[in-house]
Parts: sequence; C-alpha cells; structure tokens
Amino acid sequence: MTASHNRHWVGLAAFAVFLAVLLLFLSGNRYLGFVAGITFIHILWACGMNLLYGYTGLMPMMFGGIAGISAYTTVNLLGQMSFWAAAPIGTLLAAAVGVVLGVPALRLRGFYFTLCALVIQQVISLGFIYFSSLTNGDTGISQIPPPEWFGGVLRGIDYTAFLAATAVAGIGILIWIVGSGLGRRFIAIREDDGLSETLGINVTRYKLLAFFIGSLFAGIGGALYAPYVGFISPRSFDVLVSLNIWLMVAFGGRGLIWGPVLGAALLAPLPFLMQDYYTLKAIVYGLLIIAVIILLPGGLLREIRFLRRSRPAGEEIAVEPQRVGETG
Repeated sequence: MTASHNRHWVGLAAFAVFLAVLLLFLSGNRYLGFVAGITFIHILWACGMNLLYGYTGLMPMMFGGIAGISAYTTVNLLGQMSFWAAAPIGTLLAAAVGVVLGVPALRLRGFYFTLCALVIQQVISLGFIYFSSLTNGDTGISQIPPPEWFGGVLRGIDYTAFLAATAVAGIGILIWIVGSGLGRRFIAIREDDGLSETLGINVTRYKLLAFFIGSLFAGIGGALYAPYVGFISPRSFDVLVSLNIWLMVAFGGRGLIWGPVLGAALLAPLPFLMQDYYTLKAIVYGLLIIAVIILLPGGLLREIRFLRRSRPAGEEIAVEPQRVGETG
C-alpha cells in the first residue's frame, strides 16, 4: 500500500469526522439538512461516475437513467416488501441494465460512445414517460414513504446521517478499488485499451465489470433518492442529471479520489441556491461546462495541487502539471 493510498484512508477518516460535526450543526435546520442529504447522494453518484469516466476512460452519459431504473423499481416494489428488500433488487436490476447498456463501449470509443450514451439516456427518459403504468408518466410518483428503521421511520436528520454514511462508504470502496489490482487494470484500459489487450488484460470483461460497479453506485443512489425526496418523475433522472453528475466529476478533477467529492460538494447545492433564478440555471451550467473544458481541463483539485507545487522555493523551478491519468 503506497503512501498516497494511505493518505486517502486518513483523508476519509477526517472527512467522516467532518461530516459528523456538520450533521450536529445542521440538526436544527431541516432545509439545510435536506440540501446536505441531496449533496451526499450526488457524492455517491460522482464516485460511480469517476470510476467509469476518471479511471476507466468511459463517459456514461446515461448514468442518471440507470439511477432512475433503480428508483422506479424500488418504489414499485414497496407495496410488496420493505424498502430494505426492494432497494437491493432495484440496485441489482439497474446494475444489470448498466452492463447491457455498456456493451456499445466494446466497439465505440470517445465521442462516438458519448453520443451513443446520450441517445440511450433519451430512450430511458422516454421509457419513464410512456410506461405510465409503472412510472405514472410525466406526473411522477409522489408521497413515497420513508423507510422503516428499527421500529420507527427513517426521516429528517437521521436519514441525512444515513446518506452521509453511505457517501463515506462509497468513497471508501472507490479508494479500495483504485488501490487494488482491479483498479490498475481499469487505469491501464483507460490509457490504452489496445496495449492492455496485448498485455493479457481482458478488456471486454473489465469494461463490463466497471459498468456493473459504477451502475451499483448509480442504483444505490437512486434507491435512496426516491424516499428521501418523496417524489420522482422522469425529470428527476433525465439527461440534465447525467450531465450534472459528469460536470461534478470533471469540475472537481476526474481520475482523483477527492476531485469529484469536491465537485459534488460545490455544485450539488447550486440549484437550491438559485431557486429564485431558475431560468438562469441552464446558462450557469453551460458556462461551467465551457469553463471546465477551457480553463480547468484537469479539474479544480488538480489545478490547486499544481499551483501549490509550482510555488518558487529559492529559485524558480518549472513544475510540470500532473497528467490527467494520475490518481493521487
């Protein structure tokens, strides 16, 4: 285990302590507590997107749709079983669908796969609208009951704390994967899948495995999102949601453990802060996408690290920026 990997675990412990203190501070404010819970779900989603986009080199722009499959499946099963039984079924179904939808990645690369993923996302969104017997169409499903929890009901700050614990677990799983042989194979595929094949890595198998694991993150987040918000509709999991999750990863720094966490923490609360300026939200997100592509191609966290390392000490020494492929 490398020193960098050890630092990630120490950072995760510090992050968990920070969240515990934050939850104590937010316990008296239901609105801010709710916003924090939504942010924790997006941190979980950003970790899954980062595994695919940052570490495997795939851009799954149907990520929101996969989360929606889990959410709708979980909600439809609540009449027959408890949330804790329905959520794993919804999550596994979403992961299986994610593997199927990831098949185009075996033949398409770069822009072509991204375009294909966007089309798939649109098809999923249309499915949410037209299969109204399961989804209630554009009207959506409201009054989704919160999960039962130790003889009571999981809601409010307790639900937010559960989401925080789930986000911490998601980051921990990502740290473990990246530090393992599995993570090194994912990174090798990202750098050059042709060369990886010649080195004996089964690219097909590992790409599908990456889609399965990444879709598990999407599915868990979707299953938790539905009862937390109490309402879902096709708009809850449309192409804009997938773009927002991608933006969080790209803005924070893809291929870094903490970059997408930072991106989600900064961008997930943005819609709530802009409630009075709803018409400007699309413009703001568009400007952010342009800024990321032009000004921060490596992400905010990588830029911060570069600036810190390039400070002159004694005499000026040119410091090369980290490559996007680095995983520090």
